[in-house]
Parts: sequence; C-alpha cells; structure tokens
Amino acid sequence: MSTTDTPVHVPAVAAPNQPEVTPALEELYRGFEQELLVPLWTQIGDLMPERPNSHAAPHLWRWQNLRRLAEQAGEIVPVGRGGERRAIALANPGLGGRPFATPTLWAAIQYLMPGEDAPEHRHTQHAFRFVVEGSGVWTVVGGTGDTPAGDAVPMRRGDFLPQAGWNWHAHHNATTEPMAWIDGLDIPFQYLVESQFFQFGREQISEAERITPERSRSERLWGHPGLRPLSVGDVGPGSPLLAYKWEHTDAALSDQLLLERQGYGGTVEPGHAAVRFTNPHNGSDVLPTLRAEFHRIARGAQTAPVRETGSSVYQVFDGSGTVRVGDASWSVTRGDLFVVPSWEPFSATSEAGRTDSDSGALDLFRFSDAPVFEALRLDRQEITR
Repeated sequence: MSTTDTPVHVPAVAAPNQPEVTPALEELYRGFEQELLVPLWTQIGDLMPERPNSHAAPHLWRWQNLRRLAEQAGEIVPVGRGGERRAIALANPGLGGRPFATPTLWAAIQYLMPGEDAPEHRHTQHAFRFVVEGSGVWTVVGGTGDTPAGDAVPMRRGDFLPQAGWNWHAHHNATTEPMAWIDGLDIPFQYLVESQFFQFGREQISEAERITPERSRSERLWGHPGLRPLSVGDVGPGSPLLAYKWEHTDAALSDQLLLERQGYGGTVEPGHAAVRFTNPHNGSDVLPTLRAEFHRIARGAQTAPVRETGSSVYQVFDGSGTVRVGDASWSVTRGDLFVVPSWEPFSATSEAGRTDSDSGALDLFRFSDAPVFEALRLDRQEITR
C-alpha cells in the first residue's frame, strides 16, 4: 500500500509527552501508516480523556416550529411504502448532520393526516411514542400473516406507548383531524453496533384491526397496578403493556407532591416528583436500551444540577420554566424538546402556573440510554452543587 492509499496518517508532532521528532521517528510513523497501525501515545487524549467529552451539543428545538414544519410536510409528503413514516428527526448540531439527537438516541416528530394509515413494518430498533397533544390515532401491534388480529392501542395526550423491537406495527388515524406525536428509538445505538434489521409488513391492516377501542387488549391484561396475570408465562424483551395512561402518571406525580406538603416525603428532592415507567412483568425498564421517566417540578422549585454518563432527551409536556444544560440556558414551554449530552450538568427551575399548566407545575418527559450504561457498568452520576 502506498502512502497516498492509506487512510491512516500519523504526524510527528513536537509536543509535551510526545517523542522527539527525528528522521527515525518519521520513518517509524510511515511504517505504521503502511501497516494500518496507530500508536496509542498519539491518541490517548482523545480516546481516553479524563471525563466524557460528548460530540453531541446541548440543543433546544421549539415545538411550535416542529409542529409548523410537520403540518407543511403533511400537505406535500405522502405516507406509504418506502418512506414508511412521516417522521422528522432531530439532528444534533454536534453530530455532523446525522439524524441523531444524541450518539445513541433518535427523537422525531411524527405526523399523520386524517384517515391516513402508516403501513405495517417491524425493526430490531426498540421504540416508543409519546403524545404531547391530540388524540385519534391508534397503533396496531402484532397480527400479521396467520396470527390473530393486531392489538389496537389508542394514543392520547400524555400517553406513553413502548414498542419493543421486532414487533409488527402500523398506525391509523380514525378522526378528521391530523395528529402529531414524538417517536423515540435507539436507532443511533444499533447503527453504531451494526445490529439493525428491518422488514416490510402488509400493505394494509385488516378491517378487524381498524377499530377504536377505549383500551387495548394489553391494557386489559397488564394495566392493573401491582397485578400480574397468571395466564401469561415468559414474555419477550420489553414491556407487554403497550400504553401507560396519562391519568395514572398524573395521579402518581400529584400524590408525591401532596405527600411532601403533608410532611411525609415522597419526592426525590423538595418540589420535585418523579416516576419511571417499568415493565409490569419483572419491574425492569420498559425497553432493553431505553429508559423513560416523568418529572414534575412544583412552581418555584429548582432541581439540583446533576450530571450523568449517557445522554437524555427531554420534552416539556406542560408548564414553563428555565432549564440549564452545561453552559446553555433556555426558557421552555409546552412541547419544546432539548438534549442533555453525557456528563453535562442539568437543572430545571419551574415557573409554571395555572395559566400555562394543567398541574400548575413544570412537567417534563425524559428518555435516556441508561439501561445500556447500567448493563455495561458504565453508569455514573454526580450532583454538582
């Protein structure tokens, strides 16, 4: 291989902790290049830094802008085989234009027009849907080929709908209004480790699946607090409960703050209630690679600055406030999304009231790659007061 063909380039640099630049060193480095070798002593500061140095940047996306552009896309971009979904991904400015919110997390706004269907497919990427506004779309999970009809799962404001990888799924809008929601997936992670598979399903769901039940079959079986159906043995990876309803999340957060006011604790810190969505089968995270949480911050309360390994995406579900991520600070309102890269300190101050929040608090939905970091024993957290 000639020196012009090799992708490896090892410059000899006169710098502290580097070898003296001599003709012998230059010759050695040319030999490394020919054999596609890179010496650690020239790379250690980048490959093994003292602390995480994420390529992702703290960034904020305004919901009003996302919604406006999604509406425009709804008028001119069809939903069908090939494109599959009218989904518009958040592209972190630090990641070179890739459609990745963080190095491991994908977040997108998806938009479905009245009467439209998003065709059936499946993929190894684990996914969820979170609804910040609207209702009228049903997600049909499973039910392809000779199997029974898929489970029609309603989507309404505040609902969280996990979808473990390699499950057939389609969407249909049964109303006369368009609907938008947020998709979260581990696409960047699976892309990085080269594990992804994708398969097209049916062109159309059956009439038996084009129904609009108030509750899905999964909710009727698994959606009862603390109760596991004995008719079910082992389940696949990911939660068998396909919808976590807002009324339950809201009640849990409200009760935590009420207990705190009554002097019984119950919050993670003063004025800060939080819950994690868990698998009712075994208490684990709802998806193998994604963690989902909901945080409610009472008006006037401020969370302690915390930094963690791994990255997160937040969506403001309700209310207003100020969030700080590293050196960045933004005023946020309903629907806004922002990224917290690895080891960047995050804190939030609630400025919400009854005029801009149903709960009178700042409500934040969060998802992260924490299960991956915990499984690999790479998780670390630090309060940075």
